[in-house]
Amino acid sequence: MDVEWCRKMAVNLKRPDELIIMRQAGRIVARVHAALREAVRPGITGLQLDKIAREVIAKHDAIPTFVGHHPQGVATAFPSAITVGVNHELVHGIPSDKPLEEGTIVSLDVAATYKGYVGDAAFTMGVGKITPELQHLINVGEEALAAGIKSARAGNQISDIAMSIQAVIEANHMTMPREYGGHGVGQQMWEPPSVPNWWPQGRRTRRWRNYDLQPGMTIAIEPMVLTGKQEVKTTSDHWTVVTVDGKPCTHVEHTIAITEDEPLILTLP
Repeated sequence: MDVEWCRKMAVNLKRPDELIIMRQAGRIVARVHAALREAVRPGITGLQLDKIAREVIAKHDAIPTFVGHHPQGVATAFPSAITVGVNHELVHGIPSDKPLEEGTIVSLDVAATYKGYVGDAAFTMGVGKITPELQHLINVGEEALAAGIKSARAGNQISDIAMSIQAVIEANHMTMPREYGGHGVGQQMWEPPSVPNWWPQGRRTRRWRNYDLQPGMTIAIEPMVLTGKQEVKTTSDHWTVVTVDGKPCTHVEHTIAITEDEPLILTLP
C-alpha cells in the first residue's frame, strides 16, 4: 500500500447495510480458509490450493479479489486467487507447482469480493509435523492478532492496535517488518487507514496518520512476525516478499469492523 496516499485519504465509514454485505464476504473467505486447511498436506502444490480457493469463491457467487490486482509501481498484475508463503516467504507469494514439504510452514492469504465489498484474511499453519519452534512462531502470530483485535475499539487509535501487536511480538523476542502491515478494507482491498504492526514509542511519527477508531471503520489487522532480522525484500517476480536472512516468518489476518462495543470479526465462519 502507498503509505503517503493513505495518509492523505479520508476513511470511509460503513453503513449497517454495507457491514451486512462485508460480513457475507468475510464468511466466504472463512469457507475458503476451511477448505485450504483441510487440503494442506505434504505434496500438495500452491497451484492446487489456488484451484480449491477459486472453486469455493465461485460457488458462493463471489470474485477472487487478488486476481488481476495491479497496484501502482508494481510491474505485473497478481495472477492468483490466494497468496502462498513458505517458511521465509512473508507475503504476496505467487502459487507455484512446487509441492509443499513436510515440516515447513505455509501462510495462505485470501480475499473475496461479494456484491462489491471485500473480505480479506490470512493464516499460517504447519505442513505435516513441524518443530516446537515453528509452532511457537505460529502461536505468537495468532496471539498478536488477538491482541490487535482486542484493542480495536471505538475511543482508541490506530496506534493502540499497533502497540498491542508489537508488545506481543517483542515479548517473544521476535520482530516485525517496518514496511508492511494492515489496512482499511471496503469496496477496495486496500483503503485508508494504514494499520501498522509497530509504533515509534514516545514520539510522533510522520509515516502513518494516527486515526481515531470510530464505529463503521472496517480494517484488516495483519500481524507479520519474523524470527530473525527485520529486513525483507521483494524477489524478481515483483510480488513475493521474503526475509533477507532466510529465517522463517508468519502472517495472519482478519477483517474487522469497529462498533460501539466489541470489535466484530467479519472473516470468521
